Amino acid sequence: MTDYTSILIEPVLSEKANILREQGKYVFKVDSRATKLDIKEAVRRLFNVHPVSCTVMVVGGKPKRLRNRSGYTSTWKKAIVRLPKDEKIGVFEGV
Repeated sequence: MTDYTSILIEPVLSEKANILREQGKYVFKVDSRATKLDIKEAVRRLFNVHPVSCTVMVVGGKPKRLRNRSGYTSTWKKAIVRLPKDEKIGVFEGV
């Protein structure tokens, strides 16, 4: 995968993600085919930072109901990228 903008789909903005951001960890929703190396390279190129590590997990779909039909929400892939203490991503910080 060489198109870095298609690897990172969107940032995850939640209370838990905000707590992690204070520790220098940023959470992204990523393409399900992306690897750890792809994600680290995308963050490095798009935000001009130097990622230290990347943790990837698959978030399973939750059961939902609409009238009499039951189903599941989509499964998606989440990445937590850790940066050095002196670096930040300005988009998250509101800069």
